[in-house]
Amino acid sequence: GFTDHVALGNEEWNPWDTDEKNQLAASQQRYEANLKMIKYARSRLEQTSLRVQIWGKAAIGLYLWQHIFGGHLEPADVIAQWREGSQNAGKTYFSFLTGPSVVPGYFSVEAEHVVLVLNGREPAKIAYATQWLHYAQTLMETRKIQHVAVVLLGNEQCNNAWIQPYLKRNGGFVNLLFVTYDYAFVNEEDIFQWPLGVATYRNFPVVEPSWSMLHDPRAYLCNFLGTVYKNSSRETLIEILKQDGLDKLCWIAAREQWQPQETNESFKNYQDALLQSDLTLCPVGINTECYRIYEACSYGSLPVIEDVMTPGDCGNSSAYHSAPLQLLKTMGAPFIFIKNWKELPAILEKEKKMSLQEKIQRRKKLLEWYRNFKAWMRQKFINTLENSFLPSDKG
Repeated sequence: GFTDHVALGNEEWNPWDTDEKNQLAASQQRYEANLKMIKYARSRLEQTSLRVQIWGKAAIGLYLWQHIFGGHLEPADVIAQWREGSQNAGKTYFSFLTGPSVVPGYFSVEAEHVVLVLNGREPAKIAYATQWLHYAQTLMETRKIQHVAVVLLGNEQCNNAWIQPYLKRNGGFVNLLFVTYDYAFVNEEDIFQWPLGVATYRNFPVVEPSWSMLHDPRAYLCNFLGTVYKNSSRETLIEILKQDGLDKLCWIAAREQWQPQETNESFKNYQDALLQSDLTLCPVGINTECYRIYEACSYGSLPVIEDVMTPGDCGNSSAYHSAPLQLLKTMGAPFIFIKNWKELPAILEKEKKMSLQEKIQRRKKLLEWYRNFKAWMRQKFINTLENSFLPSDKG
């Protein structure tokens, strides 16, 4: 209520003059009291109780830091040998280190609490991750650090048995595990599901939504740029698109061989396809969850997801019973889930009839959901660390 007195410059005689002066004084006091409160709250925030160092030894660390935390890294150059950033969040001061030069024993450990970001996708990566765990264990044993959490890019078939002995619950030293895919051991107590995110190893950027991204008509109904494996549902998808000439309405670029490294041109193509399509088709690969889902969200292109379980050990856990993609479903992702690509022609027919206005509303909803999803994951991550690492006030 500080806007009531905008017209006080008016010098005409006013029978309520003294009242107004009193009100103005009271209002001024309220304003100053509020200012004090805000300053106090700020100073409380600055008294961080926890210092956490994040060692980003897998590309998924960049999704955590730049996309979920909205953090910056110096230098900005993605091929720099050493990159770092920091920020205050909750009661915690976070610092983040990444790059090839971050090697065990060759950097200063500046916090008693450590988050290790590791890749456990295949044997060679696991061997490297294990070296980091042994390094952290030594620091624990020599009391250099107090707590360790791990963010793990898990195996696509959820074969993560190698990490189990390191968990505190099994006699190890790792307090918390955040792991990708629908790992059956997720319990929401010390093992949490973590989103796969965008392909930061291909330098997929943090995308800021623009006016045109929301409002411009898009040239294509859908897109699929990717590898088509023999005898996979992706072959079925391509056949269905060709049957009704629907491939003419969509941006389809299928290749037979997976290419880990993007060229600048292929990456630009891919980003254009996401930006120019209303829907992004997400057929299952080795796992149902793929980078494409999050990349489509970044550009306001609605993911159409083949909602089927893939072979392997992923599936329901004690905390969730809606695999696959339990994390996204639990968070109310506004995607189109289908069981079979035969449902696609009907979806595209409906798409043709949608007005631009309806599409704009849908894009807004998708972009807002994705922003909230990242904010929620960040908050959950911080709360989980603080609840686990800070001494409880109960005693």
